Amino acid sequence: MLNPGAYEDRQSLHARITALQIGAVVCFVLLAVSFWLLQVVQHQKYKEMADNNRLRTIPLRAPRGILFDRNGKVLVENRYSRTIAIDRERATNLDLTLTKLAAVTGVDEAEIREIVQRRRKEPIFRPIAVIEHATEEQVFSVLARAYEMREVVVQEVPTRAYPQGGLAGHLFGYVGEIQESQLERSEFAGLGPGAVVGQTGVERVYNAKLMGEEGSRYVVVNSVGREIEKLSEQPPTEGNRLQLTIDADMQRALEEAFHANGYNGAAAFLDPRTGEVLAMTSLPAYDPNDFAAGIGRAKFAELLADRLKPFTNRLIQGTYHPGSTFKIPMAIAALSEGIITADHTEYCTGSAVIYGHPFACHKKGGHGRVDLKTAIEKSCNVYFYKLGQRMSIDTIHKYAAALGLTGRTGVDLPNEGESLVPSTEWKRRTFNQPWYPGETISVAIGQGAVSVTPLALATMMATVANGGTLVTPHLVRAVDEGRGWTPLPTPEPRSRLSILPQHLQDVRDGLWRVVNGAGTGSLARIAGRDVAGKTGTAQVISLEGAKVAKGKIDVRDHGWFVFFAPRDNPQIAGVVFAEHAMHGSSAAPIAKHVLETFFAKQEGRPLPVLVKPGAIVTPPDNEPDEPRLPPTTGSGRGGGVR
Repeated sequence: MLNPGAYEDRQSLHARITALQIGAVVCFVLLAVSFWLLQVVQHQKYKEMADNNRLRTIPLRAPRGILFDRNGKVLVENRYSRTIAIDRERATNLDLTLTKLAAVTGVDEAEIREIVQRRRKEPIFRPIAVIEHATEEQVFSVLARAYEMREVVVQEVPTRAYPQGGLAGHLFGYVGEIQESQLERSEFAGLGPGAVVGQTGVERVYNAKLMGEEGSRYVVVNSVGREIEKLSEQPPTEGNRLQLTIDADMQRALEEAFHANGYNGAAAFLDPRTGEVLAMTSLPAYDPNDFAAGIGRAKFAELLADRLKPFTNRLIQGTYHPGSTFKIPMAIAALSEGIITADHTEYCTGSAVIYGHPFACHKKGGHGRVDLKTAIEKSCNVYFYKLGQRMSIDTIHKYAAALGLTGRTGVDLPNEGESLVPSTEWKRRTFNQPWYPGETISVAIGQGAVSVTPLALATMMATVANGGTLVTPHLVRAVDEGRGWTPLPTPEPRSRLSILPQHLQDVRDGLWRVVNGAGTGSLARIAGRDVAGKTGTAQVISLEGAKVAKGKIDVRDHGWFVFFAPRDNPQIAGVVFAEHAMHGSSAAPIAKHVLETFFAKQEGRPLPVLVKPGAIVTPPDNEPDEPRLPPTTGSGRGGGVR
């Protein structure tokens, strides 16, 4: 007879074995289902993941388009440099990697972390460049630690190169990594974080043409991420080449002349028939190579803090009183409106009392009786005070606008400022006040509420030179999209000034006498070239303001020289603005050197050389000082007499 206890034990053991069998069957079923899911259902997914562990897609940055001058000389090109980047897919401890990388390369760890943080939203498979233009020492340090830092890679990428250094810095602009705020702009549509784009100048305006198309290289890597085989490569496409209107020799001559005479400032030389910019500058400037090489925080902060403001393009962003150069539109307006003829005379005693207030001429003893041409030649303020007394501000505004002295010129550069010549509507809109006739007197000699960019004065002179057509200054002549040079259409004229040829010739004759007669532009005289021009002095601050600001800011007046040549068949026109040069004649030698270069190139002669580099030219004895206007009771920009 069986023991009841033994029977129960046997039954319990049988149940356990059965449970184990069922559990084993369930496990095998689950394993089979899992294998089926992994190997069949999710086959493609895991195949791609496996491939990604051994395959890499390396983006290849496209070179930007090369910039040439009008004669085919290379102005901006590309060169290859090495970049140190981090492949986050391979990184097991990104924080530790960043610390190690900073230590072995000598780069501030905070800078590296800031770059990674800024680009954290990029696809993880795209390496993040943290050290642009790495030195040989940095590259060797990284390669020597390739096994322990396999997530750190060295790439060879094209980068911008400006062979002329800081020459034409504001014209070319600079390139840099796209900013977050720029990603939302339509002009950068389709670009992602890390893209290198033009930030200022021609690089910015023509960025879409200059940027190429990124390529890719597909490679096999081993277990430590080292490339062992290249499978295929889609090469990048270089950006379009651009031919600028700039003449490299004239550009160099322009900046050499500024440095030789010891001035900062701005200048532009135009073809008055088309508006093509032959040379332009703004000084001080920056070297675009600093940005192409990845400018450091310290250098960037130094440029920002510089009191001379090298980031400001004075040619298109600075606005200044035009001084006596404004006598040109005053003369054209008076002749065109029939207010005077060229024979009209005024008697200058050295001052004039208008609306009960004295207004001084620059010559204390006066010029005596002068007609229009003599008034332009000798820059007689009294003559133009009297014109201002006889003209309405709206008439002056009308002709100033027709000559390009209001609003923007439309040049193909970013962030252009607006020139201002007042009107009754402007005064009421801005100050909710009427315009007082006495305010017109200061406007008549280019002071008061008048402020213009240097480029606006260059377009004014081009308009006078070409017979009254207001051209649009522009910097790009042709584009090569891979099929050879295609000329770009010349921008349409903005307006045409209705003026009798004789009236225009009367003004030209006066401007010719400024340079070739007894005027103040004699330092621009070139034998046989019939240079015509006008000097001017731009008041930086009022007499009262100068007393308060003395020692805090530079209150010395600016000097202008506007010009065209030859007088009767103008081929070139422009402006030179010499900052704090005190006299307009100080700007004339700068223009002369560039004009001599222009004519020498036309005739195939050797280019002129500055005789005394570094020597500051002394203005002639007859250079006038612009009078400081008396305190006024009128309202508005610059004030005026009621």
